Amino acid sequence: MLTARFRQALELAATLHSDQVRKGTDIPYIAHLLAVTALVLENGADEDIAIAALLHDAAEDQGGAVVLDEIHRRFGNRVCSLVKACSDTMETPKPPWKARKDRYIQHLATAPDDVLLIALADKVHNARAILAD
Repeated sequence: MLTARFRQALELAATLHSDQVRKGTDIPYIAHLLAVTALVLENGADEDIAIAALLHDAAEDQGGAVVLDEIHRRFGNRVCSLVKACSDTMETPKPPWKARKDRYIQHLATAPDDVLLIALADKVHNARAILAD
């Protein structure tokens, strides 16, 4: 069962990504976050994993360490660790795309199952969006 913590995470995700749309579309970015969250829930995720799925791009795209600190304060160590593990960088400016993705793939090779569930849901939804385009 999802609790008020999940609703708080949904509000935070909606606020952080309010001005963002999916690349090359007018689709609000929150649609991607909701789709990723639905996929993890459909595959047995608990509330912490669902919250991390909602926030998986928050630190990477919307404020780096400051946002990660807020996630830790509001949702605890496990959610914060999952979000951090699902981020390919929090550096600004971002390193080159290929270097980031190579490093992220190496990281996933040893990542725990909870991280892999979120990362896979993210990639599945991205692939569906590419096919739909």
